[in-house]
Amino acid sequence: MTPDRQVIGRNLVVQGTALKPRPPRRAWPMPTRTGLTLRVILHPGQTPAPYFAAAQAMEHAWRVHGVRVRSPRRGQVLITVTAADPLTGRTPVPKLLRPELLTALVGRTEEGEPWVISLRKIPHWLITGATQSGKSSLLAALVKELAPQPVALVGIDCKGGMELGLFGGRLSALAIDRREAVGLLTGVVAEIQFRMGVCRAAGKRSIWHLPEDIRPVPLVVIVDELAELYLTDGSRESKEEAEQCGTLLLRVAQLGAALGVHLVVAGQRVGSDIGARVTALRAQLGGRVAHRSHDEASAEMTLGDINPDAVVTAQSITEDEQGVAVVAMSGQWVRARSHLITAADAAEISGTEPPANPFLIQSDAAEFTKGGGTA
Repeated sequence: MTPDRQVIGRNLVVQGTALKPRPPRRAWPMPTRTGLTLRVILHPGQTPAPYFAAAQAMEHAWRVHGVRVRSPRRGQVLITVTAADPLTGRTPVPKLLRPELLTALVGRTEEGEPWVISLRKIPHWLITGATQSGKSSLLAALVKELAPQPVALVGIDCKGGMELGLFGGRLSALAIDRREAVGLLTGVVAEIQFRMGVCRAAGKRSIWHLPEDIRPVPLVVIVDELAELYLTDGSRESKEEAEQCGTLLLRVAQLGAALGVHLVVAGQRVGSDIGARVTALRAQLGGRVAHRSHDEASAEMTLGDINPDAVVTAQSITEDEQGVAVVAMSGQWVRARSHLITAADAAEISGTEPPANPFLIQSDAAEFTKGGGTA
C-alpha cells in the first residue's frame, strides 16, 4: 500500500492525507523575579490541553520548582516557570506603594508577588484548613494590615476568644460564645438596615457613593471556627441559636457588600453537614483560601466550584508548609503563604485605637463596647 492509504479489515481501503502538526508561535521568554514567562499563540483548531498535560514533565525536564500553565484568553497559553520556591520567606516581599482602604498585604504568592486581599474588590472571604495549617496566622496578618486603617473590626471566636482575643483592644466588639454571637450579628444586621436607609435617603446605591463626611465607617466581621456557630447539643435552645446564627450570617453576606459591611469566615469544614445554611453562605463568599486539609472533601468544598486543578494543588500541601494555601478568586488561583505574626505584633495591634462610634445605630439585642464583649 502507498503511504497515503490504509487497509482496515479484509476488503476496506481508506485513502487520505496524513496530518502534519503545525507548531504554534512562541513569543520571547520574559524574565520575572522568580523565573520567566513564555506566551504561546495557538493556531485555529489547537487547544491548550497538551500544555496542561505536560506541565509536570516540563518541571522535571527543566529541573525547576514549578511550571504553571494558564490560558488567559482564547488562542493563547501562558507558561510561568518558577526556578525556586518563593514561599520559603528568604527574599523580601515588595511593599504596597499606596495601600488603599480595606486592602491588606498578607503574604507572598508563589510567583514572588505580594499577596493582597482587597475587600473592596472581593467583599467576602472564606478561609479553610486543618488545625495548625495557617488559618489563624492569615487572620492575624489581615487584622494587622487593617488595624491602622479607619475600619471597624468585630470578631466572633466561640473558642472563648483564644485567637481573636489577642487583638481585643483594636476590636470594636468580640463575641466569645454563640449566645453573644447571636447578639453581635443581630446588631450588625440592624446596622446594615440603617445604612440602607441612609443610602435611600441620599438617593445612592452604595455607601461609596456618599460624600465622605456622611459615609459610615467600613465594618469587617471576622469569624473564627465557623462550625462552633452551627453545632448543637440537641436541645431546643441550642438548635434555635444555631439557626439564628446561620440566618444572620447569610443576611450579612447577601446585603453587606454595598453597605461597607464585609465578612471573613474561617473554619476547618464548610459543608452542609455542619448546618443547613452553610452551603448558601459559602456561595456568597467570593474569595477562597484553602490551607492543608485532612481530606479531599474539605478542599473540594472550598475550591471545587472554582477550579478542579486548585483542589489537587491544595491536597499537595504538606505539614511542613504551614501558612501555605491555595488562593482562588475571579476564576483564577495561585499558591501563597501568609506572613507570620509574632506576639509582639499582636500586642502592637491590640494597642491600636479602633474608630470612634463606628455603628450608626445600637441594637437592643447587643451592646457594642470597645475592646470586645457583648451583653
